[in-house]
Amino acid sequence: MDVTGEEPAAMGVTTGSLARKLGVSPTTLRSWDRRYGLGPATRVQGRHRRWTPDDVAMVQEMCRLTAAGVPPAEAARAAKLQHTPAHATAGPVPGAPARPPTGPGRPPAAVEEPPAGTRSHSGSGLPLGDVRRECRGLARAAVRMDSAAVQEQVALAVAAYGLTHAWETVLTPTLRAVGRKWESTDDRYVEVEHLLSWHVSAALRRAYVEASLHRPALDVPPVLLACLPGEQHTLPLEALAAVLTERHLPVLMLGAAVPAEALLAAVQRTGPGAVVLWSQSRTTADAALAHHIADTRWGVAGARTHSRVLLSGPGWGLRHAPPLLRPRGLGEAVSMAVTAAEARASAGGTEAAGQSGRS
Repeated sequence: MDVTGEEPAAMGVTTGSLARKLGVSPTTLRSWDRRYGLGPATRVQGRHRRWTPDDVAMVQEMCRLTAAGVPPAEAARAAKLQHTPAHATAGPVPGAPARPPTGPGRPPAAVEEPPAGTRSHSGSGLPLGDVRRECRGLARAAVRMDSAAVQEQVALAVAAYGLTHAWETVLTPTLRAVGRKWESTDDRYVEVEHLLSWHVSAALRRAYVEASLHRPALDVPPVLLACLPGEQHTLPLEALAAVLTERHLPVLMLGAAVPAEALLAAVQRTGPGAVVLWSQSRTTADAALAHHIADTRWGVAGARTHSRVLLSGPGWGLRHAPPLLRPRGLGEAVSMAVTAAEARASAGGTEAAGQSGRS
């Protein structure tokens, strides 16, 4: 007797088991069977249907192709051709996107943008709304805990759109949908958010490393990035670090939950052209600390200078008085940080911050 409760492999798996494995509903599998003939090859009268390994491979290919944006009918034809015994040794099906490599250095892929206002019916159970089709594919892969597919979808989005556009139109909407889902379902989707966040972080850090290796930084003051004390959400700052490095700006990434004293010490020691402070919620937004950093000056007597401070993240609210800057997204944060660093450089603000007279 199998104490695990799983069906012996030779008997195949039930529709319910396969649905859980793929992250789709049993109704979806039955619909694919009824509409496109993507069902078990062998059926036993009077028993639940059993899906053999070949059947499972065929449906997995269907999931992969639809996640890549292939229309369901076309994806079903390609999946059946690739996983029918008569075609077992055939090459890739014409018109079906081949699985691209998942490692670094993959070639960019052209990704077609759907018509504006196309509503998402992701089949993932996530509240996606009106989004790009890449969001639907990424959500499906994350919900079914398909690590390879998540990595593939994130890499494709970055390669096709670039970091800023991919972050704003693909990665952020999907991350927000996952976050809303687990908040409303008693943490049922925490593992999905963690998986997705890890792969997004890996892609952003890979982009940062590649840019820093191949793009020498300009001789301008660095941009310092830090989360406020108690703030653990670093992904937006990782995206900003990668994009700024692509723009040849030096970056000092301090990461999550930086204590106030350490943040002030870093500003005084390094003399950044801009300081970006991330706050995800109002509980971590500290306007007094932000103003203190903006007022901190250093340098020789008669030529003291200071950093521009950018308040990023929803925790800050909508409005803040000068001299604090309030970017509304990644693109605006990049533009403000670049302008601040270049302004400091042109004003001769590259003096060593450790000189006497520092306040």
